[in-house]
Amino acid sequence: MKKPFRYALCALLTLLLLALAGAGVYLFEFSLHPSRNEGRNTVGSYAYLFDTYPQTIGWIDSLQSEGALRDTFLVSRQGGRLHALYVPAAVPTSHTAVIVHGYTDCSVRMLMIGYLYHRHLGYNILLPDLHAHGQSEGTYIRMGWLDRLDLLGWMQLANERFGGQTRQVLHGISMGASAVMMLSGEQLPPYVACIIEDCGYTDVFDQFAYIMKRDFGLPAFPLLYTANVVSRLADDWGVWFTGASAVQQVAKCKLPMLFIHGDADTYVPTRMAYTLYEAKPLPKELWIVPEATHAMSYKMRPGEYTRRVREFVERYVGE
Repeated sequence: MKKPFRYALCALLTLLLLALAGAGVYLFEFSLHPSRNEGRNTVGSYAYLFDTYPQTIGWIDSLQSEGALRDTFLVSRQGGRLHALYVPAAVPTSHTAVIVHGYTDCSVRMLMIGYLYHRHLGYNILLPDLHAHGQSEGTYIRMGWLDRLDLLGWMQLANERFGGQTRQVLHGISMGASAVMMLSGEQLPPYVACIIEDCGYTDVFDQFAYIMKRDFGLPAFPLLYTANVVSRLADDWGVWFTGASAVQQVAKCKLPMLFIHGDADTYVPTRMAYTLYEAKPLPKELWIVPEATHAMSYKMRPGEYTRRVREFVERYVGE
């Protein structure tokens, strides 16, 4: 092989590698530092809540007029300042729900589930803003994996804030559902009684691969594999996408878990619910919601959703 040809080939390969690395960085930024993060807009989040769940309007107005809807903060393990909303129950109780939002959402946009627990079940509620969401600090969305460790702090804060002898349910939707499942495989404090996950994904890599195929018609290789390397090197992430697995965590979980998923979900495909459910040891329950799209099971069937949640938590948290 002549030297000029070898040099040209090496230059071409170098350019291809640089282009691939650049594309991996772009994909990482596009996914985890999106230009649109609706949860950062508190006013807009309340507007969304009231438009989508008008039954919460009077409840929120009452809480705000009484000063019952309160802010609290903690410092994450990495040193960032995190925010949450909380509301004590109208009648003092140990029963407490920690409610976790989804991708580019926030605590405000989960207040419909807060309404379910506080208004209908008489629970204390605490709703965190995950890292890089709402009023919490942070640059990159963590897809539930590192958030699971922050949730340990929020659960401890909730236990202290609501009397020190709480019985807690963790309830997450979408990315928040994956966060509570990713937490479920850890050593949890004794006050955690059960977990409810609504339309969570199996793991971060599989979810990104699905979205790439659905939205852009692209295979996972090579771009997602390159972004996977970027994720390991990024300061605000530092772990592999492939290691952020809800499936592996639920397989270690001994607590009762209720799985909820719409059968018309095309954002987190319904097949993931079956994979997660099969991986989880007993006790467990599964509700596939007819015609429900992503994160819309409560919106579409509020009465049945409330009934099923009530029956589940009464069984494990208590009446």
